[in-house]
Amino acid sequence: MRTAKVCIIGDFAVGKTSTVARFAKNEFSPKYLTTVGVKIDTKEIETSRGRMKLIIWDVAGTDRLAEIEFAYLRGSAGIIIVADGTRAPTVDSALRLKADVFDQYGKLPIVAMLNKSDLSQLWEIDDDILATSKAEGLDWIRCSAKSGDNVAKAIEALAEAIMSLSADPT
Repeated sequence: MRTAKVCIIGDFAVGKTSTVARFAKNEFSPKYLTTVGVKIDTKEIETSRGRMKLIIWDVAGTDRLAEIEFAYLRGSAGIIIVADGTRAPTVDSALRLKADVFDQYGKLPIVAMLNKSDLSQLWEIDDDILATSKAEGLDWIRCSAKSGDNVAKAIEALAEAIMSLSADPT
């Protein structure tokens, strides 16, 4: 079984911890709890190339990565970036975070999750923002940590990308 460290990053209160809880434990809590530093969860999944154990590092929310966050990201096989569909500035933060990660660690596999699709009537994200984001390398998957919609799909897509990079070509 392949083991891979993945980090989930994004601005404050976008739903990173809720996304991990939904994926790892199929739980959701409406209470907001600030992550201090990093919180680690694991989950084993089946990919098209075999079993994989994901070690998910939930990094405290930020709109820019500093030395401590870079230390948390060291050794990651992939990155989950989360933004909040009800707050357009979190997409800009996500684009900065992606650039920071790629500058520091190279082009890692990445999945971009646009959270809170259950609140779509409150969304500030329009097609122009999504098109600009896609042109800059983030192709968003709309999801909801509350309902679970597309959470597993997005993270499993990242796992598949990680597995394909480490596949033996022979």
